[in-house]
Amino acid sequence: MPVGTEMSRAWNAAKAYFAHDDPLVATANLVALVVLWNQPFYPLYVYWSVGPDIAPAFYTFISTPFFLAVPALARVNSRAGRALLPLAGIGNTMLSAKVFGVASGVEVFLLPCILLCFVLFRPGERAVSIVIAAIGMLAFTALHGRYGEPVHLYSTEEYAGFLKMNALSAGTLTAFIGLLVMNLIGRRAGG
Repeated sequence: MPVGTEMSRAWNAAKAYFAHDDPLVATANLVALVVLWNQPFYPLYVYWSVGPDIAPAFYTFISTPFFLAVPALARVNSRAGRALLPLAGIGNTMLSAKVFGVASGVEVFLLPCILLCFVLFRPGERAVSIVIAAIGMLAFTALHGRYGEPVHLYSTEEYAGFLKMNALSAGTLTAFIGLLVMNLIGRRAGG
């Protein structure tokens, strides 16, 4: 089978896997896909923004199966699939804070996770939304500064690079979620 045909089949399979008729599930799946797409590049981002010691960045791949499971779980239980996305993000952020240290600024990723809590759930699911958002807030307020020594200590200059990279990345993800919210609002309003 030609390579182009195999790639086309793989692309179509991925599109089918991440597609969903429920706009909230489709939104969760798209955010999960964006995170999954970016994860393999994270060590390169660390290399370019922080420095050559990228080995700790590979810990972030522990969360990959959870982001990948969002569409599958949503097919079984829509609410559980949508809940998995911010929970996986919160877990990945907590792991990253332990691995890199809070000086890396990685906890800023809790903001898009908490935003997702208020985007992905219907008014009748408000309790789920608030509980997951509270978990995100508690992750920051209760654990900030309590992760212990990071896996690797970076220099002050390297932490400045980390902070800049993570602020830009989390800001971009938050803006992307905002665009998705605009799309959801437009769909509800019929415009």
